[in-house]
Parts: sequence; C-alpha cells; structure tokens
Amino acid sequence: MASGNGSSVTEFVFLGLTQQPELQLPLFFLFLGIYMVSMLGNLGLIVLNPHLHTPMYYFLFNLSFTDLCYSSVITPQMLLSFVKQNNISYTECMAQLFFFAFFVIDECCILTSMAYDRYVAICKPLLYRVIMSPRVCLMLLVGGYVVGFTGAMSHTGCMLRLYFCDSNVINHYMCDIPPLLQLSCTSTRIIELVVFIVVGVSIIVPSLTIFVSYSLILYNIFQIHSAKGRSKALNTCSSHIIAVSLFFGSSAFIYFKSSPTGSEDEDKISTVFYTIVVPMMNPFIYSFRNKDVQVALSKTLKKRVLP
Repeated sequence: MASGNGSSVTEFVFLGLTQQPELQLPLFFLFLGIYMVSMLGNLGLIVLNPHLHTPMYYFLFNLSFTDLCYSSVITPQMLLSFVKQNNISYTECMAQLFFFAFFVIDECCILTSMAYDRYVAICKPLLYRVIMSPRVCLMLLVGGYVVGFTGAMSHTGCMLRLYFCDSNVINHYMCDIPPLLQLSCTSTRIIELVVFIVVGVSIIVPSLTIFVSYSLILYNIFQIHSAKGRSKALNTCSSHIIAVSLFFGSSAFIYFKSSPTGSEDEDKISTVFYTIVVPMMNPFIYSFRNKDVQVALSKTLKKRVLP
C-alpha cells in the first residue's frame, strides 16, 4: 500500500536518541522527569496569568501555552524510543512535522513581540499603555499564529513532495526536516532551498527585530544616570535575553548548516535542547528573577492553603 505522495514507504521507524541499551532506561526517566517539570512549570504560569495584568504577561501566557504544546508534540513520541521499537505512520509523521513547525515558528514570533514590548516599556515608558494596548497585543499574537501556520504549511508541503523508496529508518527521535531530506530517494535541492528561505524568514527576521530592539534598549539604558536605574532596567530584560539566546542559538545551529548531512548526533543533541530542555527552562527563567510572578505565586498558594 503506497502512501499519499506516491512513495512506497507507509511508515517510518525512529532510531531514537541513542542505540546503547545501557542508556535507554536512565534516559527514559531523565526525559520523563524533564517533561513532567516542563508541564508543571508552564501550566503554573498559565494558571498564574489572571493575577498578572501587563502586556508582558499576556505574551508570557502564550509562550507557556506554546511551550506546552510543542513539547507535547515531541516528547511522548521520543519516550517510546527508549522502551520499544518506535514506529510512526507516514500521515502521523507529516502531522507531527506540521505541528512542530507551527509551534516553533509561533514561539519565534512571541519572543519577538516580547522584545518589542520591552523596548516600548524602557524607551517609551509614558506611552507604554497607549502603544501596547490590548488590541495591539492581540494583533501581534494573531499575526504570530498566522505566520506559524503559513510556515508550517510551507514546510509540510515541501516534505509531502519528497519520495521515499525503500529506506524508512529515521536516525532521530522525531520527524524533522533534515533527517527526512536524507531519506528521500529523489533530488532535494529545490526543496532544501525553499526550506532554507522559509526558515530564514522565520528566524532571521525575528532575530533582527530582537537585535534592533535590544540595541535601542541598551542605548537608552546607558543614558540613565542612576546606577540603580540602569540595574533595574537591565533586570527587566535579562530573563528575555536568556530565553531568546537559548532558543534561537540552538535552533539556528540545525537549520543554517550548509547541508542536511553532517554530525547526526550533534543535530539530535541540539534538537533536544530547543524542543525539550528550553520549554522546561522558560518557566524558571521568567520566574526566579521576576517579583510579579513570585508575588502572584505566593497569593495563589495562600488561597489554596488557607480556607
């Protein structure tokens, strides 16, 4: 039975993160723990959001929701590779690729919106409420989802044009673009170019926007005469800078290589970082140094504990 794209392959087999038997069980419990912490952390920020009323936390709510979703698209499937042979149908593979691309691109857009929010808060504080109105915030978020959907459709459409003849073993733990390109039995040059352009727009444009925003932010911070004022302004941006560096750095490593070939182990480790580890770290990055989140958490816990 042939798959919908005319290929002879109807299902794929994931090799997983490693083939070493002695590592399977420890890695299973490690990533299960990471996934549980990620779920609890991001759900916690979602629950706390009604107590946080600024636009920044409106974006943070959507960032937590996105992290929750795309981590769930990847991690449960990955965990199966540690306990048994992990097969996935052609249709399920394309669906996983679509939702993964959708949520990752949407995260790029949300991080960009958060950088713009920080720029307005520091560089135009008196106009902050006017510029970052609920309508503007909604437009930024809807725009991010539209860009994510368009990018995911482009990536999935490219993969649907590939032909897979005999080999169906993916040396990975998920249906990602580079390993699928390696399995194709037809030329992938044009598709690689399209993917590179789409990824370039999805990563380069947000990266440049974030870079320009923080260049202006730093310029304005260094105009502040008070050391205490400078420190306070930097602290409001530090969490977001860390989150952006981790996410864009690890994802750019995968998709801006000159060829889909190369060190597959490096690719898998980098992918683990931005698909599984970063969603777990974001709640902690935005909570530990954020007094508003800590106060909201304290109030929520008191309501739960005290009758």
